[in-house]
Amino acid sequence: MRTDAVRGHLDGLLLAALEAGPLHGYAIIATVQERSDGALELRKGTIYPALNRLERLGLLRSTWQAEGERRRRCYELTDAGRRALADERTAWREFTSAIGSVLDPALREAT
Repeated sequence: MRTDAVRGHLDGLLLAALEAGPLHGYAIIATVQERSDGALELRKGTIYPALNRLERLGLLRSTWQAEGERRRRCYELTDAGRRALADERTAWREFTSAIGSVLDPALREAT
């Protein structure tokens, strides 16, 4: 899948990946890739600025966690982040419905 296909949807993807609990950056990338059956591959250079922006907006909080000799920054949703994820899901459903109505008019006629 084209990398620009996620443009505009990255925030929702990141918030959804964190819905079940805190994850570090590589685990977020792996979660999105796994849930999309490998169709979506996010890059470090793409997600870390987005994670930092979402944290500044109050949608995520992060903590440093030690794993052996290594320290990792783990991100988790705030209450505002959960509300933003619900809004993202609603917007996604509306968007896919509208696009589906144009690309497949038979679906529109069936309803």
